[in-house]
Amino acid sequence: MEKRSNCPVSCSLDVWGDKWSLLIVRDLLEKQKCTYGDFQKSEEKIASNILANRLQMLEENGIITKSEHPESKAKVLYRLTEKGIDLLPIIVEIGFWANQYYDIEKSKKLALKEISKNKEQFVKTRKKKLKQEIKS
Repeated sequence: MEKRSNCPVSCSLDVWGDKWSLLIVRDLLEKQKCTYGDFQKSEEKIASNILANRLQMLEENGIITKSEHPESKAKVLYRLTEKGIDLLPIIVEIGFWANQYYDIEKSKKLALKEISKNKEQFVKTRKKKLKQEIKS
């Protein structure tokens, strides 16, 4: 992928700055493994052609990997790579920002309140757990 500039924000947005890519990452952070069908069931209702495009782009940029599904040859499992897991702090910060400016569901507010008590520890612990899971 050709970069528009050498600006770190611009380079990053070229990979995950569209409307859908971080939602795919979010789903993988929450579930660790997802199938194509799992993504299509998300409440945001991503169109099939856009989902296919974003999955391919995230894979090409080393954010996700795909592997055979252990129970079905017709399905593929998507997982975050270490590079993808390292997006966790960004997802957390977006959550804090949204909580400040939008009315979000109560369970998400409570989760963010709990995370805010020790954000650094939450991120460190969660990233470590996710990285261990991708190695197993």
